[in-house]
Amino acid sequence: MTSPQELLALIIPALNEADSIGVQLRQLPPLFAQVVVVDNGSEDATGEVAGAAGAQVVQEPRRGYGRACLAGIAALRSEITAVVFMDADLSDDPADAGRLTETLVAGGWDLVIGSRVLGNPEPGSLTPVQRFGNWLTTRLIRWIWKVPFTDLGPLRIVRRDTLRRLDLRDGDFGWNVEMQVKAARLGFRMTEIPVSYRRRKFGKSKISGTVIGSARAGAKILWTIFRCWRMPLSTAPSGRSQADFQD
Repeated sequence: MTSPQELLALIIPALNEADSIGVQLRQLPPLFAQVVVVDNGSEDATGEVAGAAGAQVVQEPRRGYGRACLAGIAALRSEITAVVFMDADLSDDPADAGRLTETLVAGGWDLVIGSRVLGNPEPGSLTPVQRFGNWLTTRLIRWIWKVPFTDLGPLRIVRRDTLRRLDLRDGDFGWNVEMQVKAARLGFRMTEIPVSYRRRKFGKSKISGTVIGSARAGAKILWTIFRCWRMPLSTAPSGRSQADFQD
């Protein structure tokens, strides 16, 4: 059951995940008033499987993780107050969505990140390149904006109003870090909780599965940090003065 103060939606960007998406949707806890699967130009039956499992399917043929997330946001019903983002490959544990929600509501947070680093990731689920990239990126954010993130994990929950104020624009690999960096700059209340992370059992990773994909993602993430550092602040969250983390 969701909190009476929050009406939740789940957005799952999906590209060629027909083997996993149905299983994942059936494992979801009964938290969500709206479940949106964004078919990001799949060449398999991802959309059909997701629709058969009860999800609202949105088509975004322009490839890119950020574009898929933006398409999902555009499809949200007006009454939705908070949004969970989750990958489609079953690496995230759907049960952790409930813990994210409980943390958001209990602490009055604007953004809660599921940290794979603080959790207990399955051996082999995070490659050495991913671990180094997380370490480097979060250290840069800590150094520039004094916010002690440990991860850029895909599983996260954010309030709808916070999403509007963040005005996210990145169309691909920089989406998660843009969210965290802008939230840090604007002083939103943020925290992390440990979450599970599993090795992919179906399909192929679009980023970490290839050297080129990892290099492109790393370059884009670093560029996004630089771009956000240089851009002027255009808005600030009402009543917030500094990002905050749980001990």
